Amino acid sequence: MKKTVLGIAAIGAASTLFLQHYPMFGKTPNAKKRLDYQGSPNYEKNKFKNIYPTTMGSDLQSLGSIIRDYTRKIPNLTPSLPLPMQSFKWDNHSHNQARVTWFGHSTVFLELHGKTIFIDPMLGRSPSPFPQIGGKRYSQDLPFDKEDIPFIDIVLYSHDHYDHLDYDSVNLLKNKVGQFIVPLGVGSRLEGWGVPTGKINELDWWDAIEHSGIQFISTPARHFSGRSLFDQNSTLWTSWVIQSGETNIFYSGDSGYGPHFKEIGAQYGPFDFTMIECGQYDDRWADIHLTPEETVQAHLDVNGKLMMPIHWSAFTLAFHEWTDPIERVTKAAIERGVAITTPIIGQSIVVGAEEYPSEQWWMTV
Repeated sequence: MKKTVLGIAAIGAASTLFLQHYPMFGKTPNAKKRLDYQGSPNYEKNKFKNIYPTTMGSDLQSLGSIIRDYTRKIPNLTPSLPLPMQSFKWDNHSHNQARVTWFGHSTVFLELHGKTIFIDPMLGRSPSPFPQIGGKRYSQDLPFDKEDIPFIDIVLYSHDHYDHLDYDSVNLLKNKVGQFIVPLGVGSRLEGWGVPTGKINELDWWDAIEHSGIQFISTPARHFSGRSLFDQNSTLWTSWVIQSGETNIFYSGDSGYGPHFKEIGAQYGPFDFTMIECGQYDDRWADIHLTPEETVQAHLDVNGKLMMPIHWSAFTLAFHEWTDPIERVTKAAIERGVAITTPIIGQSIVVGAEEYPSEQWWMTV
């Protein structure tokens, strides 16, 4: 009996050490930072919280049904053929125009006001703390060579989940980036991975910062955070408003539907261009991700002109067919008279241009 107790204690101690030091999990905010966050209206009992009551499908009944779904064979969860891509050349920057390039899922490269902005640069193969066993990216390659990435003025993160904040991508980029702008707490992850504190700006909801003539405003989202079993909601999640001159852009990050979209639109709209999540939804976690129809409604709520759906076409993180998001969102957009752009991975869009990519390329995959 004594040996059994000692064995269990040793396993517990080893597990604790692993959770504290496994680098991919990242560090959580220390005691001083947690004390600083007490002044945030979005922080309570050492956790960040949503504005509205939010459930995440973590009850026993939901978890049981999720486990059953993992054992079922669901057709068309992943593409049967390689996804089309357009080769992207980093040295072809068009600084005199606002230009958006989508690299799949929620990774976006933005050229604005003569500066380069990388949003949620997840360049890894798997959105998992254990990439060897996690779900793989649909496409083996990206539309560029990662080693060719030049200096990036600003990296913008929406939250700390693996499909947005990637350990290997941070290590690849950290010495090529001028400034990281992130929601509260995410700076601790970056610092733990070697990003100098002086290169990190943390913002609460409705905080704003100007960098090189560009305004970045952190706006609410309805989601959650965490990278291990014991750090849920220790960092904030956010959407972003990006403004420069006459160009006004909205990036939703991950968010369920809620009144915050209309509030953002009333305060900062109209938007020339919106990037709104449109995949990885399920009735069991309906509060934290948008359905495609809600994607269109969110675009209307923030008063957007042209919408690009994101958060799809790279990873399978839910149980719907991989084309379901884009088929439903394009249908809903047509029905509601919303202008929607559907670039292939690596294809660029000039904000404000009369023409934009709208080919239904997924029909050929």
